[in-house]
Amino acid sequence: MGKIIAVANQKGGVGKTTTAVNLAAALAESGQKVLAVDFDPQGNMTSGFGIRKNETENTVYQMVMGNCSPEDALLKTYSEQLDLLPANVDLSGAEIELLDAENRESALKNCLNSLKERYNYIIIDCPPSLSLLTVNALTAADSVLIPIQCEYYAMEGLEQMMKSIGLVRQRLNPALKINGVVFTMFDARNNLSQQVVDSVREALKEHIYETAIPRNVRVAESPSYGMPVTEYDSKSSGAESYRKLAAEIIARGDE
Repeated sequence: MGKIIAVANQKGGVGKTTTAVNLAAALAESGQKVLAVDFDPQGNMTSGFGIRKNETENTVYQMVMGNCSPEDALLKTYSEQLDLLPANVDLSGAEIELLDAENRESALKNCLNSLKERYNYIIIDCPPSLSLLTVNALTAADSVLIPIQCEYYAMEGLEQMMKSIGLVRQRLNPALKINGVVFTMFDARNNLSQQVVDSVREALKEHIYETAIPRNVRVAESPSYGMPVTEYDSKSSGAESYRKLAAEIIARGDE
């Protein structure tokens, strides 16, 4: 049965979608069967896999609103190992339309239940806020992967995220775990990057991945070509880092 990992941080600009796209791609490259779930109305994960988000008939919006089945919303990607549930701006309407729905926080979970058996990993890209969509993702997930940018306000965003996870555990998903923290946009030449890493390690009792994702031009360029960096520039330091992160995640799951 697939492990469902929500990639989440309420702070924007931390490399959340970049991590979700490239982690899914690296897991698929290693032979895992992966489902990427774009649960952000911006639809950047969808674009990151080369899918034209506004030309897609069925998306996660239609799926969670019950207007199509999960199978009807599934799209194939460049890899046979990797499928996608796409999103576009229509998903923002679900925030309002689900407000009066029974079990509104479990809409995504109920949809993914029928797909879990097909995949080793399901990677959910969350919006950069504690919205009803993010709550749905955390309710559906087995664990949360938190990307943290190596910059001054990193701890502030992390504290907010930990509080939100605590609330979801109390009320909706007691089994929700912290998968781990991964540092993004790491610059070994910059003292601040190492200070952020040290302060988070000191403050956080949760798992912190050894792999840090470096600042890398190829990682920044790849979305504009509709490819994960593992496809766009397979030998770049960014691609190698995401492969190492995927290997760490697989190894932790096998422990």
